[in-house]
Amino acid sequence: MLQKDPWLLPDGIEEILPDDAKYLENLRRKLLDVFAAWGYQLVIPPFIDYLDSLLTGSGHDLELQTFKLTDQLSGEMLGVRADMTPQVARIDAHNLRYEHPTRLCYEGTVLHTVGNPLERSRSPRQIGAELYGHAGKESDLEVIQLMLEMLAITGLENVHLDLGHVGIYRELSLQAGLNPQQESELFTLLQGKAKTELVELISSFTIADSFKQMLLKLIELNGGVEVLSKATEVFAAANDKVKLALAELQAIADRLAVLFPALPIHFDLAELRGYHYHTGVVFAAFVPNLGREIARGGRYDNIGKIFGRARPATGFSADLKLLASLSKNNYQADASTAIFAPCDDDYDLIVKIRDLRAQGLTVIQQLPGQTGGAPEVYCSAVLEKHNQNWLVKPLI
Repeated sequence: MLQKDPWLLPDGIEEILPDDAKYLENLRRKLLDVFAAWGYQLVIPPFIDYLDSLLTGSGHDLELQTFKLTDQLSGEMLGVRADMTPQVARIDAHNLRYEHPTRLCYEGTVLHTVGNPLERSRSPRQIGAELYGHAGKESDLEVIQLMLEMLAITGLENVHLDLGHVGIYRELSLQAGLNPQQESELFTLLQGKAKTELVELISSFTIADSFKQMLLKLIELNGGVEVLSKATEVFAAANDKVKLALAELQAIADRLAVLFPALPIHFDLAELRGYHYHTGVVFAAFVPNLGREIARGGRYDNIGKIFGRARPATGFSADLKLLASLSKNNYQADASTAIFAPCDDDYDLIVKIRDLRAQGLTVIQQLPGQTGGAPEVYCSAVLEKHNQNWLVKPLI
């Protein structure tokens, strides 16, 4: 067997070098501070968990993405988290058990067995926020606003927002009387925007012609805010839950137009991302020239049921590494001074170094016999002794 070079990493697994690591960590702190300013409390779920816990609710869609292993202590099947949302739902439902609305945020590495086709990394740094305990459109609007603020703080420009509502398709399917197989086949074709096959499939259904027409029109209902007016006409014969879903989208769109007048909003009523997970409004953010969303979220009521409490919930997540890679080109390098100190055990020098570091300055002390000096370790100043005092002297 050919031995691999010891410096090689598994496909889709990356190391982060000092400059990028510094930028990533600064961005992480900044975004978590933003979440905290909105009242979202940080939680840190475990990296490894019982497989059943990871694959509950949204987790069933992630089963193929989850690395599995056997616990040598208990013999139970464990998994490496591929998504932190079920774990955060458990914290809300089982550990905190608040009656009032609960706002939680998180950040950490998740691991995928297979990378996104448009993004080779299999180890994203998932960052997100969740709001539990409120079922109204106001909480959906809050998390969308927070997601947009996160992207603005990151420094991303020309952000576009996609809005949809999985409840429309779900209610149309129920009202039409589709069986699970028909619903699944129709779902697949809608996701692939396969219109010809969609027409053939719906024609084969033994359902009322009015529902055939409504299901066929779903694939056409995408575009600007005018889509909602058109959908109101198309779904005139649908039940009140469909009409309520359209009203929720309209209300959210109207409010976003006031809060973010320059924000382009696109509607797609056949967009069913996370259909087996989400229960209401779904949304995603995009930037030009990138063929995938940079953040996504939606409503996913009842995810905490298996943990003891079925609470309404809405939230979003993003890959911090992706956000950092997209925004780093606009980053202004930190202008703070790094100071080079000589190799000297003078007590006054030790005190001076300690005081400078306590002020938040970077001080790198020379090691005995080391190669290179201040310029080689990126210092722009040195500590020199003048009249028994150690002073910071800028390098020319």
